[in-house]
Amino acid sequence: MCTENIVAVAKRENNTKRAYLVVNRIQGKHIPVTPSEAFGMFQALGKKVKDSYKGQPLLLVGFAETATAIGAAIAAELDVYYIQTTRECIPGVEYLYFSESHSHATEQKLVKDGLDQIIGKVSRIVFIEDEVTTGNTILNIIRLIRCNYGEQMDFSVASILNGMDQGAQEIYKKESIETLYLVKTNHSGYTEIASRFAGDGIYHKKDGTVSGRKSKVIFGQEGKIVFDPLSGEYGKEGIKEIKITGARNARRLVKGSDYQESCQQLWEKVWKSDLFDCGRAWFEKGQSILVLGTEEFMYPPLYVAEKLQALGYQVKCHATTRSPIAVSMEDDYPLHERYELTSLYDVGRTTYIYDLAGYDLVLVITDAPSQNRKGDCAGLISLQKALCSCGNQNIYCVRWCEK
Repeated sequence: MCTENIVAVAKRENNTKRAYLVVNRIQGKHIPVTPSEAFGMFQALGKKVKDSYKGQPLLLVGFAETATAIGAAIAAELDVYYIQTTRECIPGVEYLYFSESHSHATEQKLVKDGLDQIIGKVSRIVFIEDEVTTGNTILNIIRLIRCNYGEQMDFSVASILNGMDQGAQEIYKKESIETLYLVKTNHSGYTEIASRFAGDGIYHKKDGTVSGRKSKVIFGQEGKIVFDPLSGEYGKEGIKEIKITGARNARRLVKGSDYQESCQQLWEKVWKSDLFDCGRAWFEKGQSILVLGTEEFMYPPLYVAEKLQALGYQVKCHATTRSPIAVSMEDDYPLHERYELTSLYDVGRTTYIYDLAGYDLVLVITDAPSQNRKGDCAGLISLQKALCSCGNQNIYCVRWCEK
């Protein structure tokens, strides 16, 4: 796999610990991607895991936010146990806490209840990452697991990119931690590369300002106002919500095949909904669709996006994120326009989406709880504002709930 096709260097915003961020061009997180491209990359890494550990009972751990879809896709393909790390709060569980020191949000958690269930049933834990630089975060959690459970199993790291230097690799060798990856990267020049970019992209603030200017009024069909940031009013073409039950939460222990089946059921219910009506509705094949995931919730939206692509729609997929990345106007810079949002999970949290465009249909697929209390709808309103500012009029929010 060619490094240039997937690796892009971006500037972190207001982060003194690490000035750059490696952005994967085809992962489906920050940059809109055709879903089949993302799944092709996931499958290539999955093959390395499968070939290396044939017949071994495995637990895969996907790292939030950016590696959750990679981990889930590989677990589904290999039909092994899977759990993701999280920064969200899950009622009634016990956690293992560890840190990701270079991140904008350093606290990470792994549901200990899931590990309690699986320890003794697997011989190896494989940590799935999009990109490993120093390996310190994974080393922290491995030492934490060993402290809690003893020396009962082996550990590996499987990542799309591996930028560990010789010193980091030697530490892993001494700790008997194996590494698998698709592309080896050299981060020694990335700080200097990031410093070259001006950071002069387009920044959309939640208050309606765009790089210091007020947004324009956006008109929907037949001239109806969709959103007017000057008045804060919305027209009739708002986000329509669809509730679908049967969700599984990968923040808790799941079996790959079970999670895959629940995603298949999600897709079937979306396809049979009034929106598509099994292809007989107003929406025609060949039209453009954006499927948006939300923060840690990436695999189910990508799964649905790939199903739509296979039916002949022109589909792109990416996701909201906690990462405040600088945007810049240089042609070789990966991100050019940033939209500031209120999180669908926590109205006190700011999230972001990058490089939105206009589509015939937008599907926001989320596992965030319904925001039906006064003030809780701020997340959906801010997302609608961003999508409408690009001319999107047909916007649906699919909420995937357990029941």
